[in-house]
Amino acid sequence: MATAPDHLFVLRNNFYLGAFQAAINNSDLPNLSPEDAIERDCLVHRSYIALGSYQLVISEIDESAATPLQAVKLLALYLSSPENKQSVISSLKEWLADSAIGSNAILRLIAGIIFMNEEDYNEGLKHTHAGGTMELHALNVQIFIKMHRTDFAERQLRVMQQIDEDHTLTQLANAWLNLAVGGSKIQEALLIFQDFSEKYPMTGLILNGKAVCCMHMGNFEEAETLLLEALNKDAKDPETLANLVVCSLHLGKPSSRYLNQLKIAHPEHLLIKRVSTAEDSFERAVQSVA
Repeated sequence: MATAPDHLFVLRNNFYLGAFQAAINNSDLPNLSPEDAIERDCLVHRSYIALGSYQLVISEIDESAATPLQAVKLLALYLSSPENKQSVISSLKEWLADSAIGSNAILRLIAGIIFMNEEDYNEGLKHTHAGGTMELHALNVQIFIKMHRTDFAERQLRVMQQIDEDHTLTQLANAWLNLAVGGSKIQEALLIFQDFSEKYPMTGLILNGKAVCCMHMGNFEEAETLLLEALNKDAKDPETLANLVVCSLHLGKPSSRYLNQLKIAHPEHLLIKRVSTAEDSFERAVQSVA
């Protein structure tokens, strides 16, 4: 029996690889089923979120929208302002406890993303560990890596490889795990990002992936070239700015401009929090010996 064509393949792939504007621009797809139309709309709105257009998503998704879209709106609300976080988490927990919608894959995915962002990994895994979609499996890999449990991440990757070894998310998850393990695995991660760059248009995600591999291998000048190319694509991308801070420090170059850009555009970024904590500790140490 012939397999039905996957009308959303290109759109999904653009989203996974960080080509968010391309995902938005090429989303006018004919003859979609109602389920595919909802998935398409979720991917488009998540692309807008990735580009920082939170208010657009909040205003476009109304109360009558399907559960997956309501979940995407929650993510936009969560990211739009620190003041929204607690109310969003309360709503999220309420929805997840509702037997009618709690098992929805997109709702569980958004829950995983938000709880991962909150560094509440066990709570995130409560909703993502059962899997069900490649995105949920890939998110599990990310969460396990953040928990420094590469053994669990590897198990999850094997599940993805059994489903579809060539899937973009399987390849990405493999690269993330290789970077986390380090050593000889860095070269394998670089080959994955190199393969992406030959198959698909270059994105900030691919450039950052290659740059991080180069930094692990001590090739900071090459990493800087890749990161500056990524910065040309998106001057506010948090990972590019954070990686440029690290790369500049290793090259003995000033990093304050990138750090200030990151602080202004993404004050909640982990690097900013760590710098702030280090500065506070230093200040306390100075005062204790003054």
